[in-house]
Amino acid sequence: MASDYALKIPPELEAASRLRTVQYFVIQRPWLDLYGVHVRPVAPFGSASSKPFVDPALIHRCLPDELLSEVFARMTPYTLGRATCVCRKWRYTLRNPVFWRSACLKAWQSSGVVENYKILHSKYESSWRKMWLLRPRVRTDGGRKKEKKVQGKEITYETLLQVYFVSLYVSRNTYIRAGVAEWKVTNPVHLVCYFRYIRFFPSGRFLYKNSSQKVKDVVRCMNFRASRADCVFSGHYTLSDDKIEAAVLYPGMRPTVLRIRLRLRGTTAGANNRMDLLSLVTSGVNANEVNGPDEDILGVVEGWEEDESHNPDVPAVSHKRGLKPFVFIPFEEVETSDLNLPVDKMDYYVPG
Repeated sequence: MASDYALKIPPELEAASRLRTVQYFVIQRPWLDLYGVHVRPVAPFGSASSKPFVDPALIHRCLPDELLSEVFARMTPYTLGRATCVCRKWRYTLRNPVFWRSACLKAWQSSGVVENYKILHSKYESSWRKMWLLRPRVRTDGGRKKEKKVQGKEITYETLLQVYFVSLYVSRNTYIRAGVAEWKVTNPVHLVCYFRYIRFFPSGRFLYKNSSQKVKDVVRCMNFRASRADCVFSGHYTLSDDKIEAAVLYPGMRPTVLRIRLRLRGTTAGANNRMDLLSLVTSGVNANEVNGPDEDILGVVEGWEEDESHNPDVPAVSHKRGLKPFVFIPFEEVETSDLNLPVDKMDYYVPG
């Protein structure tokens, strides 16, 4: 039985009451209001947009995009990475694969162009920039400055690059040596510090030096023009994934080959600033097997066992000491590196 006191609700109020009730069941999505609202970013280089765009930055209004690309093309890959953090336009411009393709083909030139393209499509989704960041490589950074006179002689850009502005992988090693007792009262010991230096070249060659000199003193002689007194030896290396196989020949009456196995790693993605020394083996080699110091000694010792030696006077020795990791020192940090500090201030040095 219906109530006699039922209220009649107007249609307008009834519709509003229904909408108020629906609000409790429908999820609010305010971001849907942004659909169709396009916020146009800074136009990248080569944009197909027909609308005129005025860049507020003074450098972009004075420097055409063509000249900006020419400047980027002459930068090192690590400088390009820093340039992407400057502004949005530079970031979009540096997405052009041309800049990263030239850097990749130069870094892995020993693999060949065809092999690099196969690796690019199979592992790195056809992205040269991704390949540069994720594929292990040895660093061969260098730099140039204006011509200047050194020891009264004017040198060219190329000579400056080879003599001064080079980057090295450095391994710092120490050992304890007993000293000479004085008056039988004290028994002194000495902490001896020495370094292993390696400079790689994209062509598959490298320079090796074992010395107690500091980085800033050694960097001047790490080139192919170094004299025998500098004790800088050249060798060859191959890179397979993150493993490096290298060999260097010590010439003399009893030629000795130094075989090195390394593993590349980095403190950050794409850094490749550390190398773990996996093994260090010295072996004898016959004089008939080697024609000269410039011969590919790595091809001669390829396939040798770890304890194999072709000269009975020089047995194979696998070294278990002096295997500290290598640290990469860029050319701009050679003078200020912590490795130039004296021994007493390097007690807690950890390569990481």
